[in-house]
Amino acid sequence: MITLTRLNGQAFVMNADKIKYVESTPDTVVCCDTGEKMMVRESLHEVMKRAIDYARVIRRPVTD
Repeated sequence: MITLTRLNGQAFVMNADKIKYVESTPDTVVCCDTGEKMMVRESLHEVMKRAIDYARVIRRPVTD
């Protein structure tokens, strides 16, 4: 799960595995695999970084 911020300043948590794509139009829009779209304050690169960091933690071998 990653924490993002709506344009009104309200933080929310999203399952990063459900992100289909992210675009910058110029606001950052996160598009889910369900078709839902959310505009967030974070940059496209920040959303990518958080999703990648989340994936690294989740897919880390149990032996670490």
